[in-house]
Amino acid sequence: MEEGKGRVCVTGGTGFIGSWIIKRLLEDGYTVHTTVRPDPDGKRDLSFLTNLPGASEKLKFFSADLSNPESFNGAIEGCFGVLHTATPIDIELNEPEEVVTQRSIDGALGILKACLNSKTVKRVVYTSSASAVYWQEKEDDVMDESYWSDENLLRDLKPFAWAYSISKTMAEKAVIEFGEKHGLDVVTLIPTFVLGPFICPKLPGSVYTTLSFLFGKKNPFGASRLHMVHVDDIARAHIFLLHHPNPKGRYNCSPFIADVEEIAELLSAKYPNFQISVEEVKKFHDVKLPHLISKKLTDAGFEFKYSMEEIRHGDQEFGYNEYCVSRLIRAGFKILAFPCNRFAEQEPGNNEEIQEVVCTRFKVEFPIFDKKDIEKLLQS
Repeated sequence: MEEGKGRVCVTGGTGFIGSWIIKRLLEDGYTVHTTVRPDPDGKRDLSFLTNLPGASEKLKFFSADLSNPESFNGAIEGCFGVLHTATPIDIELNEPEEVVTQRSIDGALGILKACLNSKTVKRVVYTSSASAVYWQEKEDDVMDESYWSDENLLRDLKPFAWAYSISKTMAEKAVIEFGEKHGLDVVTLIPTFVLGPFICPKLPGSVYTTLSFLFGKKNPFGASRLHMVHVDDIARAHIFLLHHPNPKGRYNCSPFIADVEEIAELLSAKYPNFQISVEEVKKFHDVKLPHLISKKLTDAGFEFKYSMEEIRHGDQEFGYNEYCVSRLIRAGFKILAFPCNRFAEQEPGNNEEIQEVVCTRFKVEFPIFDKKDIEKLLQS
């Protein structure tokens, strides 16, 4: 396997952020090691990664599980950098919060120990979350990297995904402390609400939340505004910090605040067949999430590529097009034409197993589907 620009390990490579980072690294000429959860039956479809340009020569898979940190040793060995995006997610609290949090901490620290023992890893970039920042009693409108979520406040209030927020907060603190104690170069990147296209087969939670406007949700965000970042900017920021000569500590990654009413109006105009109640959105006028400023990241030299205006005028503003097309293809339909060929390298007519023809122009206005049919298909 050719080295190119060097060897990088990406944990959680099948996720929204991890898979896009892999795509970016391969495009830039890196050799990539990535980890996937154990698959004893060998039924997992990784074609969305193996079909990426350069993957056959420069992408290698390793089976690993956060509950067994030592399982990451093989993936990390020989790499100069590790981008740790993998994290246990238990939104529905199927396990006690303490169990989820401890697994997240143990997994992260186990990976850092493997990096320390490898003798080749020069830097680790840990993917944190905005939920590790803004849950606190301070009501500041703008927050930088000095702000941390209050674990006790989260336990008292129990907001949506509160256990996940605690686990991300405590794990990030633990990895920073470990790096300082053991002399390992560790930086953390804090993405906010991530949107944009995706190559992973599972619908990313943030994209689904945005799309739920189309399926009758009154205000899926529960706020009048929220901070957003494009997935490609997140991927580029990981790679940027991997090579920055002297990064320190935490870095917020959030270029803009989006008005939820504006999002509702945008989707309503884009997809008129769906009934989106803009008036219902206005009921959350006084609920505003703080803005996580990214001045530290931009002062270091990073430049965001996507603004809200660019996303607004694009053809893929919230990943809806990619999601619909990918689901239709996986369901056995052929898409004869779409804006450009970026859907898992699916060229028209190259799949003999596809039996049905859906349309010659992609939008949501499929003549053979009504709203209910589309919703059922997309959620299958």
